[in-house]
Amino acid sequence: MTRSRLHDAHLARGAVMAETAGWEMPAHYGDPAAEHRSVRQCVGLADLFHRGKLRVTGDDRVKWLQSVISNDILPLQPGHGLYSSFLNHKGKMLTYFRVYAMADALMLEDVGEIGDATFQALRKFLLYGTKAKMENCAETWGHLLVSGPRAANLIKTAFGVDVSGLKSLDFVGHEIDGRQALLIRTEETGEMDFEVLLPVDGLIAAWSSLTKAGAPMGLSLFGTQARESLRLEAGLARVGKDLTEEIVPPEANLEGIAFSLSKGCYPGQEVVARMDTYGSVRRRLVGLTLTGSSVPSHGAKLFSGDREVGWVSSAAQSPMLGHPIALGFPLRDFSKPGTALTVEIDGQRHEATVHALPFYAKT
Repeated sequence: MTRSRLHDAHLARGAVMAETAGWEMPAHYGDPAAEHRSVRQCVGLADLFHRGKLRVTGDDRVKWLQSVISNDILPLQPGHGLYSSFLNHKGKMLTYFRVYAMADALMLEDVGEIGDATFQALRKFLLYGTKAKMENCAETWGHLLVSGPRAANLIKTAFGVDVSGLKSLDFVGHEIDGRQALLIRTEETGEMDFEVLLPVDGLIAAWSSLTKAGAPMGLSLFGTQARESLRLEAGLARVGKDLTEEIVPPEANLEGIAFSLSKGCYPGQEVVARMDTYGSVRRRLVGLTLTGSSVPSHGAKLFSGDREVGWVSSAAQSPMLGHPIALGFPLRDFSKPGTALTVEIDGQRHEATVHALPFYAKT
């Protein structure tokens, strides 16, 4: 398995490591529920080194990417970002990512943990003669996440930059240890989330600055288990778990977020447009609250009576709510909040209720 540049730093903090998309990353640092609560109440720091990252350069970078992805990036100005998906010819989601516009490049970041799948999918459409170059930055750029009510304060203390006024997917450039970094307002936990994206040689310095500045604030390191429960409470779908080739964007409630109906042709555009025109969305992404303590696995079947009506895409125990929660895709007629369903776990049926998203929101 591939390791983060911060591997030794994680072990020194007592991290329990586990495989994540081919990478050995911290699952937790001893108590995932405590890490979760720290992010909700104070501030947390996570390593996202394994997250897919691409950099597109060249004179045709905007024109080329515009022609293959589902969202409209022509109006995108430096310092801003947006969500997009990349679809197959049937409109199914191959990948889901954020696009950030820099002065001389476009940076793409996977919204999930699918390794270099985005790179491999897009490179097939980078035809000879196109004045665009795509670089896989998985191991050449570092990636940190700062989350919680005190996240902006920590960024300012560590780096001297006020990011509190940034809107979602906006970013500022800042030099860290001699490397130009991006400080991005993002969406990962439902709290104030900021990502630090920078060339890998500056990663240890950035990590050290954040941990040192965060110590007096009660900073907690958090691993993949806490990130999963946090993002589920926030009702945020992820590629590779919730967003797969079984799903088209309207089924995942991504209208106005990740695809455009007016930008012109792109792979899968006709399917998405037809669904919008005729209202033929077959299923919907919903939240599910579950009774008991059992957490269903990815793909667990959903039932209404004896009729199979969908599946669970991801699930976790919610530390804030005290019971399991899940995201799932029931048929449209069974997607209204309050609808009673059952989910199959280890051959047994457990009660589940459709819940409006998000499960948890800041007050």
